[in-house]
Amino acid sequence: MTAVLDTPPDDVPRVRKPSRWAAPPRPVWEEPPSKAGVAGKGIALSLACLSILFPLWIVIVTSLQSKKTIDEAGGLVVIPKGITFIAYQELLSGGQVQKAALVSIGVTVVGTLFSMTVSVLCAYGLSRSGSLGHRWILVTLLATMFFGVGLIPTYLLVQALGLTDTYLALILPSAVSVFNILVLRAFFMNISQELVDSARIDGAGDWRILWKIVMPLSRAVLAVIALFYAVGYWSAWFNASIYLTDQDMMPLQNVMIQLVQMQQRPVGLQAQINTGQLSPLAIQMAVMVMALLPVAVLSPFVQKHFKKGMLTGAVKG
Repeated sequence: MTAVLDTPPDDVPRVRKPSRWAAPPRPVWEEPPSKAGVAGKGIALSLACLSILFPLWIVIVTSLQSKKTIDEAGGLVVIPKGITFIAYQELLSGGQVQKAALVSIGVTVVGTLFSMTVSVLCAYGLSRSGSLGHRWILVTLLATMFFGVGLIPTYLLVQALGLTDTYLALILPSAVSVFNILVLRAFFMNISQELVDSARIDGAGDWRILWKIVMPLSRAVLAVIALFYAVGYWSAWFNASIYLTDQDMMPLQNVMIQLVQMQQRPVGLQAQINTGQLSPLAIQMAVMVMALLPVAVLSPFVQKHFKKGMLTGAVKG
């Protein structure tokens, strides 16, 4: 009776599973790079990373330093001397900055959900060649990418709708991006028509096809477009500067501009700055870190979808 071996014999070559981080196979017609080329690429990439990370390092380190350390350095701190979170504690102690951060989070979440809903529905309708008036709607959307109405008509429209000094003024004027709709439309058109037809034969309508077939197959592009919308809402400051007059309704970006330019400071922070307990520079850097942190945290999780979501969606137009 022959025993079954769990491991292959020694004379049988073992196929090693490729590593996740391994470089893709090189085409047979492409020559391998020289050592000088590899070294040059490494140096260029290192310098590029350093030029991006070094300013971020200075901002983060300065926000974590005491007033004495910042005064001794004469401004921005490169080499830290201890760590203190007093700037962040004061910013998040219930003052204007904390309220502005909550406003930005709320506008970003609600705005992203609304924009994604409108964009997905519009893109799915335009991707169906038999939908009513899809060609004229597509031409109209494309026209808005080349011809804008201008700031004054837009402001007059927002004012006529009664949206000034409301949070809707931070969402509706920039709720839809035609570029994002076109990317979604191109991705939806790449989905197999046979798969959609088979669902229709089984009795599925457009809503069920969109929810059960199209959206699960489009998770990559949906993640990318959602990130685009979220970053846009989180970084937006212009709409608030022209549509809002109430200081308590301002989002974080506008408060950050005021703090950086020293136009207006919250009362509690102003008192501590005057008494020498806080450094104005540490407050400025801490607000900048708070504004950059959500984007820096979310981007790595969506980065893996960028290639598939954007390139695959751009194959067909």
